[in-house]
Amino acid sequence: MPRSTHASTDHSFKSPEGLRALLIRLQQNGGAGWRADAEAAALMRHAADRYAALARKHGLDPWEAAAAAFDAMRSPSIRRADDPWAMVTRAVQVTCIAEERARGLLCSVHQARRAHYSAFHDAERFSDRENPLLEYHPAFRTEPVDVDPSPQAENVGSAVEDAVALFTLLGWPAERARTAIEYVCTRLADSPSRSSAFEALRRDYNARALLDVPQRAWTAMLRVLLGHPDPAFAHTTFGRGILLRLLVGEPLRALLSDEQIVAEIAGHVPRSET
Repeated sequence: MPRSTHASTDHSFKSPEGLRALLIRLQQNGGAGWRADAEAAALMRHAADRYAALARKHGLDPWEAAAAAFDAMRSPSIRRADDPWAMVTRAVQVTCIAEERARGLLCSVHQARRAHYSAFHDAERFSDRENPLLEYHPAFRTEPVDVDPSPQAENVGSAVEDAVALFTLLGWPAERARTAIEYVCTRLADSPSRSSAFEALRRDYNARALLDVPQRAWTAMLRVLLGHPDPAFAHTTFGRGILLRLLVGEPLRALLSDEQIVAEIAGHVPRSET
């Protein structure tokens, strides 16, 4: 059966063979045709229209995709390809993906093409998140050097009782304080660090609702029990938390004389049900 003559009679650059012929002509004399040939401008306008949707998909301008097509069209492999337009399309697609990744990674397009760099996630600014990165990211955390890795069970029980007594003396309902503190201690025992326990508990909305503790009072309780998460307080008494201070032998009367702890607890007493 004879081959259709449609493709062979279409000599415009919109057909694969027409594009091949035009590229061969444009590359003559060291590529001088790109500057002088009137059809070169029409080819670039067609490329901008052809790849406009692909460019928008990756957040680019259509003429950026046309520029990627121009770079590909000057390659000898495009002129030798069975389907030059298919090769150009693939080259533009790869470039658009690399451009998008480069913007996210804050690096050059050349680096974004390399697997070593493209495997990373997009860069994030501290202001991009609702909660400051300093509050929970382990890279910004330091642990006290005097943490007892295996406190005795009786010391833990005594620390919990003293913590409940402290909150009760400063106005918290006894039963609500005990239930909340015991829950915090349970979650702390299953966490790799105080900082991770703090972050998990701060986001534990179901537990807060079941314990009937308002958000501000709940956050204040976590700061008092586990220590303030700000790295600036890491090596201070307020940053260590009263559970750790009680475990290392600090008496309850010392906590009652700590104005910062007293103000934090007394200033966030949950309202009693009426």
